[in-house]
Amino acid sequence: MNKPQPLSQRYDPRQLTDEELVERAHDELFHVTRAYEELMRRYQRTLFNVCARYLGNDRDADDVCQEVMLKVLYGLKNFEGKSKFKTWLYSITYNECITQYRKERRKRRLLDALSLDPIEEASEEKAPKVEEKGGLDRWLVHVNPIDREILVLRFVAELEFQEIADIMHMGLSATKMRYKRALDRLREKFSGVSET
Repeated sequence: MNKPQPLSQRYDPRQLTDEELVERAHDELFHVTRAYEELMRRYQRTLFNVCARYLGNDRDADDVCQEVMLKVLYGLKNFEGKSKFKTWLYSITYNECITQYRKERRKRRLLDALSLDPIEEASEEKAPKVEEKGGLDRWLVHVNPIDREILVLRFVAELEFQEIADIMHMGLSATKMRYKRALDRLREKFSGVSET
């Protein structure tokens, strides 16, 4: 006869809240990954969209997503729940995007210094993607990286202003002000363009 599974392993991860899954992951990792896998399944698409919009291409976004998922896997045991899981996840994502962005910027500077044409190398991934996607992407290329991240976290990740402020280590009023100014600048820039 089959031995009954322990109660701790008898659950449907899809029925649990993020907080319950985090609690399960604390107990289960690294032997059982069901709770972790469900958390990643819930946020995978939005996580990729946040990275792609911030970094401007799918290849870098995919690399950053993989790095974020590894950091979450190894960090869940130490996650104390002082913030929501979603906020913690996007904080990791934001930091990884910044790291990748800086890496790409250094690479472009090196290519410039070597007199290679970085635009030609990057155009394969960057130029068509922005044009094809339209919508939010065509607006995001016109704002600086910090404002872009605020807009992405607000519109793509659908985070509250306080969560965005926590992730970006900014005050709540500064976050709201940057958000409003970025939107005002975009409205001014595209006042003649009809919204899609």
